[in-house]
Amino acid sequence: MLHEDRLNYSPVAGSVTLARHRAASLVAKWGYPELSWSVGLVVSELGTNALMYGCVRGRLFQVRHVLRASTLRVEVSDPRGERLPRARVAADDECFGRGLRIVAEIADRWGTEPRSVGKTVFAEFDVLNGLGVEGG
Repeated sequence: MLHEDRLNYSPVAGSVTLARHRAASLVAKWGYPELSWSVGLVVSELGTNALMYGCVRGRLFQVRHVLRASTLRVEVSDPRGERLPRARVAADDECFGRGLRIVAEIADRWGTEPRSVGKTVFAEFDVLNGLGVEGG
């Protein structure tokens, strides 16, 4: 593992903005400025889902970034393991329902993993040893 960062956030709307800005900054600092916008957007979408569907009053959600030699992984964990995300097609007049489709388009992979309490939703970006994006 080349780099790792993890931070817990309060389940309030402003936390999603903070997490997005932190993600973009970290990715640039770690040598992938071309991924800053994409990773920030993915953190925003996954963080919003955690806030809307996964948080329990008084429980934090966590955002973790892990950079390995060939993969940048973003994880958002929340305490509601029984509420798994699913991509769907939103109607034209709906304000919500597009987040996971956006994540699927931007990231190379995404999925969920159970935790002892709750779940982790992750997105991965393929990277090429500090030389930029490989693939997506």
